Amino acid sequence: MTEQLFYVLGGIGMFLMGMKVMTEALREAAGTGLQAILTRFTTTPFTGVLSGGLTTAAIQSSSATTVMTVGFVGAGLLTMPQALGVIYGANIGTTATGWLVSLLGFKLKLGTVAMALLFPASLLDLLARGGWARAGRMLAGLCLLLIGLDLMQAGMKDAGTILRPEMLPSGSVLGLLALAALGAGLTVVMQSSSAAMALALVMIQSGAISLTQAVAIVAGMNIGTTCTALLASLGGSRPMRQTAVANLLFNVATSLIAVPVLLFGLGALQELAVRTNPMTAILVFHTGFNVVGAMLFLPVTAQFARFITWLMPETPKTRLVDLDRALLSDPVTALLAVQAALELLEHRVYGAMASALQVPADYRGIAALSPCRTALAEVEAFLADIRLTADHARQEVALSALLHQTDHLLRLLERLSQTGRISVLKEDPLLRRPALITGAVLQRLIEGCCSDAEQARLQRLSVLVNHRKDRHRRGLLLGEHAGLFDLNEVFSNTDAMRWLTRCLHHLERLEHYRQATRAALPVARAMP
Repeated sequence: MTEQLFYVLGGIGMFLMGMKVMTEALREAAGTGLQAILTRFTTTPFTGVLSGGLTTAAIQSSSATTVMTVGFVGAGLLTMPQALGVIYGANIGTTATGWLVSLLGFKLKLGTVAMALLFPASLLDLLARGGWARAGRMLAGLCLLLIGLDLMQAGMKDAGTILRPEMLPSGSVLGLLALAALGAGLTVVMQSSSAAMALALVMIQSGAISLTQAVAIVAGMNIGTTCTALLASLGGSRPMRQTAVANLLFNVATSLIAVPVLLFGLGALQELAVRTNPMTAILVFHTGFNVVGAMLFLPVTAQFARFITWLMPETPKTRLVDLDRALLSDPVTALLAVQAALELLEHRVYGAMASALQVPADYRGIAALSPCRTALAEVEAFLADIRLTADHARQEVALSALLHQTDHLLRLLERLSQTGRISVLKEDPLLRRPALITGAVLQRLIEGCCSDAEQARLQRLSVLVNHRKDRHRRGLLLGEHAGLFDLNEVFSNTDAMRWLTRCLHHLERLEHYRQATRAALPVARAMP
């Protein structure tokens, strides 16, 4: 009995380690592609379901997808209603692991093959680099998972003679609730619904639990898997906590679907178990009630989001940028949060500068830019605390580009405080047109026009202004020598030309580094 218990516990531990290694390797191999899928293809709740399901099936972890989604909400890359679709999809995607375990571990019985493959897979991870090393980790994780499953099966082989279904509650409502609590507790302790599902499949195969009891346990697992997201949201922003609570309430409501199944559909499940096997029946139930839950919630996603907002109302923002320190635990999400914050600040600065360069000039936007300086100081402090993971060149490129953006935006803010230069530009017939064109380009950038085209236009404009500046300065000096201009007029025009040249340089560099950041972190912004 003790030896069998050790087999079960060791098998669970090996399964958990295999899941961890395989999931991390899959996430690393996918890179920023997962973030791109979760944000670019989440414009509606339905597309959110698709992206959440595909992402979870790809990395074999609903907890990882949900935690990633909570982080994106905190970074401002997803709104809470958009995140709900991803959560629905993650619940469906996580059922793929159960089918994978059933196929490879129970039907094909690849545990012995996994033992033989573990050694070369481990060598590949230790000796290779890059993609080959990741492939080795993925294979080693899968091998550990299958070996752990074999150990669990070996430990539970004779469990039917020791642990029988009649020894666990099943008939009463309280008994089923106790089993659901057991399933939730197992998932919380293991921090993996996949491992808990594997244990349930082993137990039902060995005859230790009945189909009815397995239904209740699996329903409880759906609730237990929300623990990771709740923990990730602690200390985070209000939208992060709202998303985690929405995930909990959705999973609780979905798990309640087990009640009508136990009352009216148990006969159909038992018939399916007779025709196939009990494991297939429980997997069909697991996939079915998650799909039905998503279908029930999809049409009322907007109302559900409003209910969550009512339940946990947002506090009014006191700062222009609110970078959540909890996001620092994931460098990619932290970088994305800074990217979103800088784009917000750039739009505000661009709008103020465009208004000042129009006719007639409107300087109210520039006068209201003081909060931007405070926000940029917060961005600088946040960037200084980001710790990049090893061997991630994209993160280094993104961090460098964001630092450059912050620096150029600070310098541009300093230039904009010199509003006297703008009035001089408007009065000079040679520089008036470039100034107006600069304002038009900024307006197009605010409206979301192609940044590449506008960056090229800024470069051409900078060359033109530089050429005119040199020629105009010579003309002013000659005019002053001939008595056509006084010295103060020469100085003010020269300063205004230099001001426009430097502003154009900062704007062109800002667009250049913004494109570099987007290339390194190909993730879309949240829809309003």
